[in-house]
Amino acid sequence: MLTSAVYNMKKFKFILVFLFLIITITLILQYPKLNLISGYAAKNTASTIFIAGRSLKSVAANDNNVPLIKLAESTYDPSDKIAAAEVYGLMERKAICRDGLGCVLINGEVDHRLYSEIPLRVQQTIPLPYPHGHLPARDTTFSSVDYSKLGLALDHVFADTVKTRTALVLYKGHILAERYAEGFDQDTPVLGWSMTKSVLATLFGILEYQGKLTMGDQTGLPSWQIDGRKEITLGHLLRMQSGLDWDEDYSTISDVTKMLFMDSNMAAAQAGKRLVAGPTEIWNYSSGTSNLLSGLLRNTFSTYQNYLNYPYKALIDKIGMHSMIIETDLAGNFVGSSYAWASTRDWARFGQLYLQKGNWNGDQIFHPGWVAYVTEPTEHSDGVYGAHFWLNAHGKFPDVPRDMYSANGYQGQHVFIIPSKHLVVVRTGLAEEPQFDTNLFLREVIAALP
Repeated sequence: MLTSAVYNMKKFKFILVFLFLIITITLILQYPKLNLISGYAAKNTASTIFIAGRSLKSVAANDNNVPLIKLAESTYDPSDKIAAAEVYGLMERKAICRDGLGCVLINGEVDHRLYSEIPLRVQQTIPLPYPHGHLPARDTTFSSVDYSKLGLALDHVFADTVKTRTALVLYKGHILAERYAEGFDQDTPVLGWSMTKSVLATLFGILEYQGKLTMGDQTGLPSWQIDGRKEITLGHLLRMQSGLDWDEDYSTISDVTKMLFMDSNMAAAQAGKRLVAGPTEIWNYSSGTSNLLSGLLRNTFSTYQNYLNYPYKALIDKIGMHSMIIETDLAGNFVGSSYAWASTRDWARFGQLYLQKGNWNGDQIFHPGWVAYVTEPTEHSDGVYGAHFWLNAHGKFPDVPRDMYSANGYQGQHVFIIPSKHLVVVRTGLAEEPQFDTNLFLREVIAALP
């Protein structure tokens, strides 16, 4: 009897030691990821609360309720506009929000002198109906539109499993349909994630139209002048065909996750990468490339203040997207890969600008030919990518016109532009393919039109 008890005690101790070793090994292997997990949670919590005005409870139940990130526990301080997150008490990360500049993860101590300059915005009310102005949208009914089919399309896209938050359909510059999930309305800013890339590209199109640069211009980066990188042009970067090494993997510690959740200067992440192919030889989607472009954009201005002002002066406030804000990193660069926020109606304004080939209330924002440029398929992309816009050129979505192009973002953020149908469709949410079926949704919307 005693022997059996001793045996069971030894067995129990062995199991405890074994479990301890397993937990220890797991923590050692996963500990570096905690930096990214708590960083994501802190940044997302800060921006969603202080920019979008949503609650901590909503962020935890929805935005941060994704694999691994949901392990983090977040808190926030409304007086200092700081959010923090940690995983089981480990690896605390903090994000601070700054007027006009958005929120940013803190790496070390905060130097508030970095925030002494903010964008100077002129937000005038445009006395025209939406989308071209800020007056109420015209109550327009088209006899040729089947509104019951359109309603069914929205019913389907707002099914629980699809996780849609907002949807808006503009046809010939008029709202045909608009719907919002609980907690969202026409004024709620939504994070565009990589839709920001298309906004960034537009700024280069405007500068080209103003005669300040061309897509054939080389970057001029001093560190690139001693090797083959000196041949890389702005056009190569906009088309993601620079040939630079980059790992765009969000499931692990990769180039993109280190940049977004650890780097203070995101514009430098791609600049330090080596060539793995010559320009145009491969297509490799890279958020680092977009942030490199943001840094190059900064280099075109004589002062930092002019850089901060430019997106708003030349584009955002000029067409009335007053809800939009592009967040900056700790070094002051716009995070052109990922961090633009805007209401669904303002995201639709952006699409309408492209549908009108850059003309806004008689003012030509960018050259009409810019649309042809960004929608020209990039070599080696299988017809799905142009210049910081996604394409349907080779019929990836078989029931959608091939002239459709779009600004796309993580978790299914989309501004779809379909010139042949005079159509702009915005959909934002927390799920992408296959939960959100792009082909089905657009097919059902188009079926309602003449």
